[in-house]
Formats: sequence, C-alpha cells, structure tokens
Amino acid sequence: MRLDKYLKVSRLIKRRTLAKEACGRERILVGGRIARASYEVKLGDIIEVPFGPHRRRVEVLSLREVADKAGAAAMYRELE
Repeated sequence: MRLDKYLKVSRLIKRRTLAKEACGRERILVGGRIARASYEVKLGDIIEVPFGPHRRRVEVLSLREVADKAGAAAMYRELE
C-alpha cells in the first residue's frame, strides 16, 4: 500500500491530499529516511509524522484497504 494511502486509512493524517503534500515537502520519514508518497509501506516500518513542534512515531502492524475508527487505531502502535 502506498504511504499516502496508509496515512489516510490509518487516520494519522485526515486526507490523502494532505498526506501527499506532507510527503512532497519531505516531512514524512520511514525508517529515518525521507519517504515519497509512492513508498510501499511494509509491516514493521517505523513512520514519523510531524505535528507542529512534535513528531509522532508509529510502527506499522497491519495493512488494510478500508478501516473504521477502531480498525484504524489497530493498524499501528505508538512508539515513545
């Protein structure tokens, strides 16, 4: 699954367009490296998403095409 879609489905970012923009501005990191929107997310990847002065680090636990609110939260595990 593409990174921009994963960020949207997991509800880490509300809209896919915003996820694409964040990737385009080199703000999203996967495994400590800048990732493009087209990056193929894999189980176990560590994704860092900036929120103002803070960074949210999560580990990918599952890949789903569609998820409700509870299912979205189960797609990743918060780190730190």
